Formats: sequence, C-alpha cells, structure tokens
Amino acid sequence: MIEALTSTVSIRVFDAGDTDDVIALWLEAFPEYRDASRPQRNPHLSIANKLATQPELFFVAVKDGSIVGTVMAGYDGHRGWMYSLAVDASSRRLGIGTQLVHHAEAALTALDCPKVNLQVLSAKADVRGFYESLGYRADEVISLGKRLGAIA
Repeated sequence: MIEALTSTVSIRVFDAGDTDDVIALWLEAFPEYRDASRPQRNPHLSIANKLATQPELFFVAVKDGSIVGTVMAGYDGHRGWMYSLAVDASSRRLGIGTQLVHHAEAALTALDCPKVNLQVLSAKADVRGFYESLGYRADEVISLGKRLGAIA
C-alpha cells in the first residue's frame, strides 16, 4: 500500500525557486525555526549556507507539483551527515521520509562516503524511532557544540 501511495513522489535537487515552499514546510515541521531569539535556526540562512556548500546534496520530494519533503546531506571526506528531513504533515506515514533518507544515503554512497551521522533532539522520541526503523542506532558518543561568530 505504501508503495502505491508514494509512486507519484519524485525526488530532485532543490532549486532556488523552491525557497518559499521549503521554508513554509520547515516552519510547520520544525517549530524551533519560529524562535526569533535563536538566529541559528533561521531557515533563510540554512538554505543560503547549503546553496554555498554542496547544493547538489539538498533534495526535495515533490508530489502532484507540491513540495512535500526535504532532506539535506553533506560529506566532508570523512563522514556524511543528514539534516533537515521534513515531510508535510498531510503526507506523513506514506513512505516519503524513508524515500528521502534512502535518496540521501545513495547520494552519499556515490561519493564513497563510508558512514552517515545525524542528530535528533532528545525530546523527539518519535523521530528517533523513525530513524531506528531504518537501521540507525545511537552511537556511543556525546555530541558537543559551540556557536561561532555573530550567531553565538
């Protein structure tokens, strides 16, 4: 059943003309993007930064002419990363997120990337469950971060 529902979904590289639709999707999928006190969560900045670095690894899922999902990937020559996987609320549980993950994994594999990492906010157990269903497991590491520059 899922295959039939997702057969009309295509995945392609993001185009600058997709910006408004992607931002609308992200604001719905990631409520933290609406917090103006956290400028590092600015979706316009996220898109601009991705377009400056490996834009060919920024994908959108399109169904019936509308953007229903996104995923960003990156590869630094050592390890790959996946970010900003989002699916429109009305299109969830149809396999679109899985298709996007597989598409990003295939793009990274084509670059000879040996491993992909991602981060999930600890409060989002349902998101962690989604990734675990695709074979992802928690690494025995602690993720550390530091804000640099003007967006501290």
